[in-house]
Amino acid sequence: MRQVWQGRRGVGMIIGVLVFSLVLTGAGSGWEDVTASNGKGKSQVVFAIHGGAGGGTVPPDQEEEYRNTMLSALKAGKKVIDSGGSGVSAVEAAVHVLEDSPLFNAGKGAVFNTDAAHELDASIMDGKDLNAGAVAGSRHAKNPITLARTIMEKSPHVMLAGDAADQFGVEQGVQMVTQDYYFTEKRWQSLLAAKKKGAGATGHGTVGAVALDRKGNLAAATSTGGLTNKAVGRVGDSPIIGAGTYANNQSVAVSATGTGEVFIRGTAAADIAALVQYGKLSVQQAADKVVKEKLISLGGTGGVIALDQKGNFAAPYSTETLFYGTVSKDGKYKVVLSPQDEK
Repeated sequence: MRQVWQGRRGVGMIIGVLVFSLVLTGAGSGWEDVTASNGKGKSQVVFAIHGGAGGGTVPPDQEEEYRNTMLSALKAGKKVIDSGGSGVSAVEAAVHVLEDSPLFNAGKGAVFNTDAAHELDASIMDGKDLNAGAVAGSRHAKNPITLARTIMEKSPHVMLAGDAADQFGVEQGVQMVTQDYYFTEKRWQSLLAAKKKGAGATGHGTVGAVALDRKGNLAAATSTGGLTNKAVGRVGDSPIIGAGTYANNQSVAVSATGTGEVFIRGTAAADIAALVQYGKLSVQQAADKVVKEKLISLGGTGGVIALDQKGNFAAPYSTETLFYGTVSKDGKYKVVLSPQDEK
């Protein structure tokens, strides 16, 4: 007997220890030794994504699918940037790809809450003018990131929640789906297991993206289905500007994944930005300090992807793995699914 409902934001199930680094160049010749415009002898990153931080193992029969889906998301974002599009459009395009995949805990692959329902969260931010949009507890948006952007651009508000958010989306022409759309057997079995243990999710699966467009503007976006077996109405960090998402041309663009409540308490994304802008730390130093020191001291784990206007990129994490990918200005692609891929 199959019953289908909805679920919400979180840190779902991720995947990770077996993995991969996929590197492509425009010429298809692999890694290139390029001197970047960031002046540090590194390729200038213009776009990056993540597929969540956590632990576990990628099923061998799904490794290629994970890799290809993340590569498709990277290409979607880079295509927008190469065509002169905005960073906001780039991060939306990439997150859209990840939301459409059942592999990740966002959109199609969202987890179930304690009532076996799907409640989805997302946010997006433009570093040019600090404009932002977010949705919490959507039960019908096919792509919550698009609803978040619509809220940013078509309403005077930063966040809308629940049925009201979905109704606004309907009025604005955002594609809606029934709860059946989000059902996957994998997430259903995870809910049953969590209820037996009386616990929530044990892994992470939130998705996100950061971008640097040709005009020098930064943007960030994050989307999630939340924690498996989470309380109805629970909202984590993903739709909270300054916690799970932040972008400011004066500092960095950040998308986070991890223990949502702790990332909110620690204002994780905004803290990284402040350390860069006011503390004059590098992107790597600021992100490391927040992820590996502050958040751990508060009892939380996870990771972030962070990017500044010079193309300096950081992806620190305190979990076993962080799935992420980058693409440089010169077209070098990289997908990381395990610590070994970073060596």
